[in-house]
Amino acid sequence: MYAVQYIAITVVAALMLYVLGKYGKKEIEWGDFLFWETILVGILIVSVFPLEIANFIKTILGLGRGLDALFVVAIGFAYILIFKVYLAVDRTEREITELTRKIAIELEEMREKLEELEEKLGEKKGG
Repeated sequence: MYAVQYIAITVVAALMLYVLGKYGKKEIEWGDFLFWETILVGILIVSVFPLEIANFIKTILGLGRGLDALFVVAIGFAYILIFKVYLAVDRTEREITELTRKIAIELEEMREKLEELEEKLGEKKGG
């Protein structure tokens, strides 16, 4: 094993403990916990068996070198993660817009009711 493999294993193990801690503190949900732990286990497996996995992927994709295969898979995976983040941000923006509309409508209704009450109080004082 190369020194970089030991470093990768240590970093991945630390990240796995970090994600576990976040889940234990209820800062992330079960689905997110499973997602990240699965990714980290995959990275751990690649760290332990990089050449075997690179050659396997190379054979499947028909590329010339194993490292090229790992980069192709990593770039594809990065795009998937970016798309997942994009969807989460888009969903959050839509929720914020909807909540803003609801609050604006409720504030307008409250303002109208307040004006009606002020008019009624004005009539009672004047009458």
